[in-house]
Amino acid sequence: MAKGRHEVAVLEDFSLELARAAGTTARTYFRRPVTVENKAGGGFDPVTSADRAIETLLREAILERYPEHGIIGEEGGARAARSRYTWLIDPIDGTRSFMTGSPLWGTLIGLVRDGMPLLGVLCQPVLDEIFLGAPSGTWLIRGDRRERLGTRQCHELSQASLACTHPDLFAGASAAAFATLAKRCLMSRFGGDCYNYAMLAAGFIDLVVEGDLKAYDIVPLIPVVEGAGGVVSDWQGRPALDGGLVVAAATPELHARALDVLNGPQPAPGIARRPVPRT
Repeated sequence: MAKGRHEVAVLEDFSLELARAAGTTARTYFRRPVTVENKAGGGFDPVTSADRAIETLLREAILERYPEHGIIGEEGGARAARSRYTWLIDPIDGTRSFMTGSPLWGTLIGLVRDGMPLLGVLCQPVLDEIFLGAPSGTWLIRGDRRERLGTRQCHELSQASLACTHPDLFAGASAAAFATLAKRCLMSRFGGDCYNYAMLAAGFIDLVVEGDLKAYDIVPLIPVVEGAGGVVSDWQGRPALDGGLVVAAATPELHARALDVLNGPQPAPGIARRPVPRT
């Protein structure tokens, strides 16, 4: 095995070690009393004792194995890298689902190399599922079994199933654009958080459209979706590495059609398009 491929394989194995350790910890908290704090100055942005415990576990494991790697986590902030690699961690993506006993949440672990997504993992331990996005493709892992996943070959909005965590993620022009897109699709469903992207990679959902994402919300999921044949970008078609308004699609054709709707009618020649506001 060439050195580069060997290095990626080792990192892939380590990401799965992290996922399984996080899953073990998450199961000890799920559907049990947890401490909940509100991080938001206004509104409600919950963090639980489970979030903090999982992220602490993952940070310590990464620093022990790869002290030169960077880390960006939802709860612990950023640690600068002294190498090509940075890990992104969302200990519980879908904290509200976790708090209310729904299994539609997951631990997200992503690895970027030279600023570009290399590996991504979504661990849902209650369902005994790990979704791994890697250069070799996207895999559903249950115990020792691996199943390669692929997106559904959906090309038309009229045949597409659309998922979004909540319509309140959008406001103003972006809310109007999302509503227009939803009307063009076969059906739309709300809830699901990160699990929607896993179901897109598995061929059950065709579009996921979100707003107000952070890097750790989406970067770990880019290899999962793209490794299964899908496309992920912001609403302008640019890389979604910083989060914000994001669209993930099962096929390039469907992605292009969704972007056309989200960005509205084409402007007349010589008139610059106004950017979609980020919420």
